Amino acid sequence: MDNSLLKQILREYDEKRNRHIQEAELRKKDLLTVNPRLAEIEKEIAQNSIKISKSIILAPSKEKHKLVSDLKKKNASLIKEKNAFIKQLSKENNYLNPHFDCKLCKDTGYIQKDNVTTMCSCLKQRIFDIAYNKSNIGNLERENFSNFNLKIFSDKKNKDLYKSDLSPRENMKIIQEKVQDFINNFEDPEEKNLIFTGNTGVGKTFLTNCIANEILKMGKTVLYQTAPVMFDRINESKFSKDNSQFDLYENILNVDLLIIDDLGTEKITDTKITELFTIINTRLLNQNHKITKTIISTNLNVDELFKTYTTRIGSRLAGYYRFLRFFGEDLRFKKNKKIE
Repeated sequence: MDNSLLKQILREYDEKRNRHIQEAELRKKDLLTVNPRLAEIEKEIAQNSIKISKSIILAPSKEKHKLVSDLKKKNASLIKEKNAFIKQLSKENNYLNPHFDCKLCKDTGYIQKDNVTTMCSCLKQRIFDIAYNKSNIGNLERENFSNFNLKIFSDKKNKDLYKSDLSPRENMKIIQEKVQDFINNFEDPEEKNLIFTGNTGVGKTFLTNCIANEILKMGKTVLYQTAPVMFDRINESKFSKDNSQFDLYENILNVDLLIIDDLGTEKITDTKITELFTIINTRLLNQNHKITKTIISTNLNVDELFKTYTTRIGSRLAGYYRFLRFFGEDLRFKKNKKIE
């Protein structure tokens, strides 16, 4: 990602932040016409806040505690009076405050704590979406659990065809429960990562997007890459002289949720196998100080995965990933029936 893209995104942040502030001012102006007392309250709260700051710095030590305490009590009483009036109008207490999209950074894109400024997860995600995810997870509004319908999966059993005593619907119900556990326990280092195996069109991508939706709601970052593109981009970034890129490799290793789709469709080389091991192993080690989870989706079955990606990778997958096998009819022919 080049610097011009970051500047463009930050301009978007400035615009929406200013818009939210202006909207709050308009709400306040409308209420002031109804009750001028609100303007007096706002003024008194601001004056008291200044007095508190001055008292902390200038007041004698013996008087400081009482002065600050009295001023804080006055402000608390004023805020209570303001909120009571707003409540009478069936408004929320924060009605007069700007309604920022991100409550963490207040739409600045950055968080400051202990004099250290860090990029907010919302800004990271915005960069991921534009620079890397693109259309891969562009259907999140449509592909989510509210649109998930088990009835789209066949309830007919066929042991010879599916190699299972379960029907596709029964199997998907179990998968859905395991996926919900994954989401609910996302921050638990003992919760295993996921591998979705199965043919094309059996719901793997849809369910992956459902998970991404929920993890994003938790304020986490999600990076989605198809295996062929991911390996190509890693190779490009390693040999590129352009240092302005947004550290794709670093983010692959450290993003909260990494989704690797279509594993096995890339051209297999020793270098790519080594890269895959590094990614899987490093992200597992990260769990000692930061919870990172990975979802791998592939058309390969378990045996094919072990044969293709060596024992080293196979042992990591077997020990730290939960294998969920999808089977059934090709749902792409049923897309008008709402798997959504």
